[in-house]
Amino acid sequence: QVQLVESGGDLVQAGGSLRLSCAASGTIFVINDMAWYRQAPGKQRELVASITRGGTTNYANSVKGRFTISRVNAKNTVYLQMNSLKSEDTAVYYCYGTLFGVNYWGQGTQVTVSS
Repeated sequence: QVQLVESGGDLVQAGGSLRLSCAASGTIFVINDMAWYRQAPGKQRELVASITRGGTTNYANSVKGRFTISRVNAKNTVYLQMNSLKSEDTAVYYCYGTLFGVNYWGQGTQVTVSS
């Protein structure tokens, strides 16, 4: 059973930076597409950034130029470098991955940006 475990969430001041990590375990195969989603209180979960196994990336307009998604396939790990954080980035951030047509989610990590 594939498991995704996030880490790195924290309380940070506006303008600061955080790096989230998500490690996949329970498989010898490289996870296909991986992504970060977030959900703020009272809002729907939204895509923040995604990355294919080959390294092609996609970003939500709200984070372009501030966030960078990357991955290390040998470690089945995906990262989200978040710079110039804003109060509106406050949310629970979820890691997502897909393998052989099955979607997997992490448990979420809280990011709180104080203004």
